[in-house]
Amino acid sequence: MSLPPLALLLLGAGGLRAAEPGGGGGGSSGSSSAMEELATEQEAEESHRQDSVSLLTFILLLTLTILTIWLFKHRRVRFLHETGLAMIYGLIVGVILRYGTPSTSGHDKPFSCSQEDRPFTTLLVNVSGKFFEYTLKGEISPGKIHNVEQNDMLRKVTFDPEVFFNILLPPIIFHAGYSLKKRHFFRNLGSILAYAFLGTAVSCFIIGNLMYGVVKLMKLVGQLSGKFYYTDCLLFGAIISATDPVTVLAIFNELHADVDLYALLFGESVLNDAVAIVLSSSIVAYQPTGENTHAFDAAAFFKSVGVFLGIFSGSFMMGAVTGVVTALVTKFTKLHCFPLLETALFFLMSWSTFLLAEACGFTGVVAVLFCGITQAHYTYNNLSVESRSRTKQLFEVLHFLAENFIFSYMGLALFTFQKHIFSPVFIIGAFVAIFLGRAAHIYPLSFLLNLGRRHKISWNFQHMMMFSGLRGAMAFALAIRDTATYSHQMMFSTTLLIVFFTVWIVGGGTTPMLSWLNIRVGVDPDQDPPPTNDSFQVLQGDGPDSERRNRTKQESAWLFRLWYSFDHNYLKPILTHSGPPLTTTLPSWCGLIARCLTSPQVYDNQEQLREEDSDFILNDGDLTVTYGDTTITANGSSGPHTATTSLDGRRTKSSSEEALERDLGAADHEVTSRGTRLVFPLEDNA
Repeated sequence: MSLPPLALLLLGAGGLRAAEPGGGGGGSSGSSSAMEELATEQEAEESHRQDSVSLLTFILLLTLTILTIWLFKHRRVRFLHETGLAMIYGLIVGVILRYGTPSTSGHDKPFSCSQEDRPFTTLLVNVSGKFFEYTLKGEISPGKIHNVEQNDMLRKVTFDPEVFFNILLPPIIFHAGYSLKKRHFFRNLGSILAYAFLGTAVSCFIIGNLMYGVVKLMKLVGQLSGKFYYTDCLLFGAIISATDPVTVLAIFNELHADVDLYALLFGESVLNDAVAIVLSSSIVAYQPTGENTHAFDAAAFFKSVGVFLGIFSGSFMMGAVTGVVTALVTKFTKLHCFPLLETALFFLMSWSTFLLAEACGFTGVVAVLFCGITQAHYTYNNLSVESRSRTKQLFEVLHFLAENFIFSYMGLALFTFQKHIFSPVFIIGAFVAIFLGRAAHIYPLSFLLNLGRRHKISWNFQHMMMFSGLRGAMAFALAIRDTATYSHQMMFSTTLLIVFFTVWIVGGGTTPMLSWLNIRVGVDPDQDPPPTNDSFQVLQGDGPDSERRNRTKQESAWLFRLWYSFDHNYLKPILTHSGPPLTTTLPSWCGLIARCLTSPQVYDNQEQLREEDSDFILNDGDLTVTYGDTTITANGSSGPHTATTSLDGRRTKSSSEEALERDLGAADHEVTSRGTRLVFPLEDNA
């Protein structure tokens, strides 16, 4: 039977009073009372000053990082990414705080509460007739009872892990979904889902089992001084399987690397984070019945699988529903007349998705990710021009600051975190397990996926994906969330070192690796990859026998093609100001509902707003032909980012990029030519 919070507080206070010699007795003179009040005020003022200094420290770190990033970009330095730079600055400040600031507190005194069988989250302590409130920070091993942090400044710069989850992670994850380049993402959707779901699960179990062998070895040689269960090893596998190739993707974007490779890596990392956090929650929920709570139990295993499916699907639905509600609000109100209010509502609805999911027992990371994708797909079309620009810039800035803040804190935590446990055997075993887990993740899945892909995932792509399995913010946030036990403290310290190594070494080697693997760079994002088998590509436009031989349509994932028509004909007209009128897609007896749900702008606009989804599946046998850096069409039209050459030899420059960025914020646009049969020699993608 659980006791009410007030009873817990009184019991905790009573336990401490019983252990205090002469506690609670006697009064004090007026002068001593005044001195105590003055000392209390001085301590409060000193605490406020230290809070300001700790926040100023991180702001100066970010400022210094931004200035150095500008210098690197100006000098075209690519061997170190901004996140690695932020970690270096964090390390420097951590060393200064650890060894350059004196201890300012030496008043910690242990008390005994032997009559209590469990700790309380809050204690009321009676000191000379005055009650003081204390909160629980965590367990301290007996061997470190006299090594508790005595430096108040180091205590101030050590943040509550919930700060990372509730404040810093939401803008990072939302921005990933909101800025998703959907054309190439959906073209590789099947492969991305396979890598993210099946690949992450394979990586988790391989790393977990290998690390369990390492733990057994540590126990055999006497290197293990605490409890480390099999479920802890699986939890470490789930945590460290969360990839964050932010450094690699930034270099890809700067060099305009192959768009399909970029889509595979970006899509895997986005969904991989969501899968890893749900997988870790499922492992924590694994509770076998019986005396041995860490043995394998079939019922508990299937329960964990059910927890995984339930949490993921529930979080997905919550994020999608929040995005749909926001789209409806922005469509059927006049908020677009007040861009400031529109942007504020968009921001609050998006952020609240994360907190709502966490409050309901789901995973906020999954919810806010799919909320961002839904907002970009529907709500974005309803926003005013000012709000479109504001929302993109707002979340881009928040993403940049939050990500660099986390990496700066990683460097700081190496010296300020008090519960580090570094084991050379565990660290070396973790690096080997991660390498083998990544290899088992990429190569077998790529082989199976290539059996059904028209454009194969080549060996150089596979090697690059293997190389790009960096660990970053999500792995760190998952590891620091629970450091109460010996095993979790060792896992956190090892995760920190793995992040350092992958960001500095692997991230710095991205450019040489691209060159060594002969991966295309300087690629137009709208240019389709050349065929792998034929030196001539025949594309046919309109005609009775065309059979819609549209490269984009053929390459789009079948899962996307299943719901595209439904989304285009019904969801888009209901939730946005674009798409065909519902009066033309719904049955005639739904005419009243169709007229109510269809936006008047659909009828007013003679030329429909172009949708980004039309880049995925083109109708009427539209034709796209790209040769090198030049798009050749029968009518001289072209897509953005390219110079165009018409059949009469004239060379023109496209102006559609500005319109597309203004209307959609996406850099995906197709070039079409109708009623023509063209045969061009294309490079062989050997």
